[in-house]
Amino acid sequence: MWESIRRWFDPRELRSVGTPPDYRFSLANERTFLAWLRTGLALVAGGLAAAQFLPPLPLAHLREALAVGLLLLGGTVSIRAVDHWARTERAIRLGEELPASRFPAVLALIVAAGALLLVAAVLLRGPA
Repeated sequence: MWESIRRWFDPRELRSVGTPPDYRFSLANERTFLAWLRTGLALVAGGLAAAQFLPPLPLAHLREALAVGLLLLGGTVSIRAVDHWARTERAIRLGEELPASRFPAVLALIVAAGALLLVAAVLLRGPA
């Protein structure tokens, strides 16, 4: 694990592996990383917005749980983004198959579950 984390911060190590790829593949990998990073930032912003602007919900501490969940999910997405970028860049340089990931599906399910939880909270609250 620490070896993977070290690779995130050492571009020389990454460039010492395999052969230099067509730069377009590296740039595409970087754009994907930046898209994941934007997703993480959006989740963090959503967590802060939930903490600051949601009114108290009918279930005790639901607002705080949603806010903390979004903040943690945003951090997780950001860490996953850099790890996937490094693993993908390494695979491209080595001419290997790109790393598979279940993370997009898991993230989609978590976001959908959160949305359903919010729908339930709104319906439980009833008309204002």
